[in-house]
Amino acid sequence: MATVHQLKEENRSLRTRQDSLSAERSALLQKNEQVRARVEAMIGRLKSMEHGA
Repeated sequence: MATVHQLKEENRSLRTRQDSLSAERSALLQKNEQVRARVEAMIGRLKSMEHGA
């Protein structure tokens, strides 16, 4: 019975860890998308400055 309890506890711990990593991944993907949009906007501004000069 101790092994079953230990496995259940380990399983619960792994699920918690997986949820945490999934949330972290989601936040990083969102941040990456924001950075990408900012870089694209910067490139657009630089190109317009280049054409204006």
